[in-house]
Amino acid sequence: MGETDALSLADIKLLQTLDEKERARMEQRCRLRRYRAGQRVFERDDESRDVFFVLEGRINIVDFTLSGREVAFDSALPGDSFGELAAIDGRPRSTAVVAAEATTLAVMGHHDFNAMLAANAATAVEVLSRLAEIVRRSDERIMELSTLAASHRVYAEILRMAQPDVASPDLWVVRPLPPLREIASRVSTTRETVARSLGQLYPTGLLRRKGRNLYLMDRAKLEDLVRVWQLNAGLKPKA
Repeated sequence: MGETDALSLADIKLLQTLDEKERARMEQRCRLRRYRAGQRVFERDDESRDVFFVLEGRINIVDFTLSGREVAFDSALPGDSFGELAAIDGRPRSTAVVAAEATTLAVMGHHDFNAMLAANAATAVEVLSRLAEIVRRSDERIMELSTLAASHRVYAEILRMAQPDVASPDLWVVRPLPPLREIASRVSTTRETVARSLGQLYPTGLLRRKGRNLYLMDRAKLEDLVRVWQLNAGLKPKA
């Protein structure tokens, strides 16, 4: 996207239920912002209430310990959105957001965002579904941190990150695979442990690295392995 390109929300997943006319109206209410790698979009406890749509690049949703160590929660890629919680409840930001690479965002004010939800029930349901997913993922990670070995947490996180491959629907892929230090931060371990855990599965054929992407060659089998570890740890696996 060049500096003169028109802002388009056509690929934003949260807004797929809007018709073309309504989406165009929302585009007029957004403004473009560009961030360089490492630049903060906002800080934890920030009072801003804007909602952000990722047009290009990638952002990380993070927090920091008192010692300054970064703890990663999630990432957002083109088509994703973030910032909805503060827009809805009016409270300060619960996390910080950092651009992981050069990133272009569309920014919508909270008044326009909430008016859109009030006028479009299907979009409001999409927001509810997204927030419910965030709660479920947080619950999963809390239990895993208390019960699973670090390598098993790595595999569970890879399963959460994977999406069906458009070119080969029978395959799932993490595209692109984030830096190993980011995965380590998400599951509270070290980069070396992540590298070792992934390396242990390459010879089995369950995982394959190709360029920046990580392919799950047999997602069902990896899910079965994680389910066994969860059962052994006393966790109730997802249905």
